[in-house]
Amino acid sequence: MKFTITREALLKPLQLVAGVVERRQTLPVLSNVLLEVQGDKLSLTGTDLEVEMVGRTQLLEPGVDGEITVPAKKLMDICKSLPDQSTIEISQEDHKVQLSAGRSKFVLSSLPANEFPSVDDIDATAVLNVPQVQLRRIIDRTAFAMAQQDVRYYLNGLLIEVKSDGLRAVATDGHRLATCAVSVSLEMEGKSQVIVPRKAVLELAKLMTDPEASVELMLSGNHIRAQVGDYTFTSKLVDGKFPDYERVIPRNGNKTLIADRQALRQVFARTAILSNEKYRGVRLLLDDNSLQVVANNPEQEQAEETIGVEFQGETLEIGFNVSYLQDVLSVLDGDDMKMTLGDANSSAVMEEVDGGDSLYVVMPMRL
Repeated sequence: MKFTITREALLKPLQLVAGVVERRQTLPVLSNVLLEVQGDKLSLTGTDLEVEMVGRTQLLEPGVDGEITVPAKKLMDICKSLPDQSTIEISQEDHKVQLSAGRSKFVLSSLPANEFPSVDDIDATAVLNVPQVQLRRIIDRTAFAMAQQDVRYYLNGLLIEVKSDGLRAVATDGHRLATCAVSVSLEMEGKSQVIVPRKAVLELAKLMTDPEASVELMLSGNHIRAQVGDYTFTSKLVDGKFPDYERVIPRNGNKTLIADRQALRQVFARTAILSNEKYRGVRLLLDDNSLQVVANNPEQEQAEETIGVEFQGETLEIGFNVSYLQDVLSVLDGDDMKMTLGDANSSAVMEEVDGGDSLYVVMPMRL
C-alpha cells in the first residue's frame, strides 16, 4: 500500500473517525484506524465495536491498493503538527508504516487489516432522508439531558421517534427530561422508536455540518446507520424500554412564570457560585412579579438576588438543581422563557413563551 495526500484532505476525516476510537482498549487493534486505498480514493475506518465511522477522501493521484491499520491518535497528532499545505506520503513496509512530509519522517507500528473488526451489513426496516439541520436541532436541544453511566442503561442514550410527519428526540436522566419535535415529511407508516447510545449521539452530531444537505438514515432492529456525504456512520442501538415520556410531563401546573432568559441565566450563574458543590441546589421564592434566587453551602456562605418577572398567584418556594435550569436556558431560543409550576413538590415545565418545538421537565429538590 502506498499513497500521497494533502494534509487537509487527510486531517478532516481522520479527526471524525478518530472520535469513535477508544484510547484504552482490550483489543490493541481497536486503538487503530483502518486505512484502505482503492485507486485514487482513501477510506478510513474507526470503531469501538459499538460505533463505527467510515470516512472517504481523495488522493492526489492513484495509489498502490492495499489496507493496513495504524495507531489513530499518533497519526492524528502527526498530521496536526505538520505545516498547512503539506503533502504527505504514506507507504507500508513489512509490519511498519512510513509517513514522510517535507523533511519530516515517521515510522509507525501497524497491525494487519484482517484483525480489524467490521460491522455487518444491516437489514434496514426503514430508510429515511432527513434534512441535516432538523436532525442536528433535535440532538442539540435534548442531548444534554442524557444520563451518564446510569445502571438503567436505556437512559444512557437518546430516544429517536420517527413518524410520517416528523422526528422527535427525548432524553432523560431520571431528574429531568428534554424533548424536541420537528416536522419533516417522511415516507413511512406507523411509528418507529430507537434508543441511540450516548457516544453515538455525540459523534453523529459532529457530522451534521451542512444546513443545506440531508442525511440518509437506515434503521434496523439493532442498528442505526447514517450516510452523510463521504461518511458512513453505524451504531448499535440500546436494547431496552424507554420510559413513557408523555406520562412524565406534568399537565396540572397552575402558576406561570415568564422571565428574561438571558437575565435569568446570569442570575443563576452568579448565585450558583455559592451553592453546594455536590448538590448544586438553589431556592426560588416567587411572589407577585418578583423572583428571589437564594443559594447557600456547608461553609455557611450565601448568595441571593432578586429579579423582576411576570408572575401572578400564591407565593411559592421551590428548590432546584441550578445546573439543570442553566442547561435548559442555554438551549432555549427567544428573549423570554416560560416556566409552569404546581407546588413545591411538583416538577416544573420550561419552554419558550410561544411553545416552540421543545419542552423541558425539571424535578424539584428538597433543600
